Amino acid sequence: MIQDMQHIFQRTRQSGCSRAELSTTDKAPELAMRPNFLSTFAMATDQGGKLGLGKNKLVICSYSTYQVVQLNKLPLVVSFLGSITCNTGHILSLESHIEPLLGDLKTVVAES
Repeated sequence: MIQDMQHIFQRTRQSGCSRAELSTTDKAPELAMRPNFLSTFAMATDQGGKLGLGKNKLVICSYSTYQVVQLNKLPLVVSFLGSITCNTGHILSLESHIEPLLGDLKTVVAES
């Protein structure tokens, strides 16, 4: 089950400011919860665009004990943190399930 594999789901603004958080365990790495870590995705996405690489859709980072999957849903960035053994494909399959929920959130964030 994805609930067992996933440490945290976090939705942030492009600036890295946390707006919603759902933690399924207390194992989420503290460093990965810092705004400067979360905002790095937005900066990397911008730099990739400047290099002519096109729009970045997602970034998957694998570390020694956990992995981070970040989805580009600008003005939102959706971050999933999971153990190194969790199934990345299952995390990616969540995109189609959360997409309908993000529409209203994007509107609210864009207006604020």
